[in-house]
Amino acid sequence: MKLHHLLLAILITAIWGVNFSVIKLGLSSVDPLILAGIRFTLCALPTLFFIKKPDVAWRYIISYGLVFGIGLWGLVNLGIKAGLSAGIASLLLQFSAFFTLLLGSLVFKERLNRYQIAGFTVACSGLMCIVFITDGSVTLTGTLLVLAGAIAWSIANIINKHSGTTQIFSFLVWSSAFSPIPLFVLDWLVNGSNGYAALVTHIDYRAVLSILFQVYPNTLFGYWVWNSLLKRYPLSTVAPLSLLVPVFGILGSMAIFGENISWIKILALLLIISGLITGLYGQRLTRFLREKALV
Repeated sequence: MKLHHLLLAILITAIWGVNFSVIKLGLSSVDPLILAGIRFTLCALPTLFFIKKPDVAWRYIISYGLVFGIGLWGLVNLGIKAGLSAGIASLLLQFSAFFTLLLGSLVFKERLNRYQIAGFTVACSGLMCIVFITDGSVTLTGTLLVLAGAIAWSIANIINKHSGTTQIFSFLVWSSAFSPIPLFVLDWLVNGSNGYAALVTHIDYRAVLSILFQVYPNTLFGYWVWNSLLKRYPLSTVAPLSLLVPVFGILGSMAIFGENISWIKILALLLIISGLITGLYGQRLTRFLREKALV
């Protein structure tokens, strides 16, 4: 990978990691589901009018929008609002990689190998470490909501794969149009008009900047650049860089909210990332080392 492309990829992982803290800033004055609804409204409009509909069936576009918008980011927003720190949320969401493997084994009959099973076991030990964090940055409700969001992300990945689309950016923009109304309705059903009244009276510059950051640098720019790199370079070159997301997520939470990074958080981070590396790239690394040994 060329140096400027590598730096660009690292920039995107930094944006995606810091985004969890940016979400938390927005939640200080906007309800979680309303915040997600506004985000996806702006992801779809006005961009949708300038981009042709992806050449896939409507059921894929609609289902992806519902699962990605409500199941993933709606739940993540609720999890952070429920007391989970931005750094821990960014770390827990990485379990979507394993949930995708597990769902893939069920839907596509893809057999799990020993590296994937071992990696999942190691990552689960990191999850157990998070349970013992007692500094107020972890709540059971928040943890369960974000893990549910990780499952939703894996389902969204399966929908994306089933659709067979190669028009990733168009697919993202058009599917975003189906997220806002259900998010707004759900908030109304749960909170009545309170969330909308607070939006009018309490929204501040932090919430506005949070929304703009989530829409443009994080979603539209981030996914456009990342998918452009995936087209230019092999998946095995680009994908491992996504492991930097929780690192930047924790660093962002430290910088913005002064989150304390204890030894148990560092251990959880190392175990989960080690599990991801083992599960996703262990077989490839073993093959590479064997080939080097034979040279």
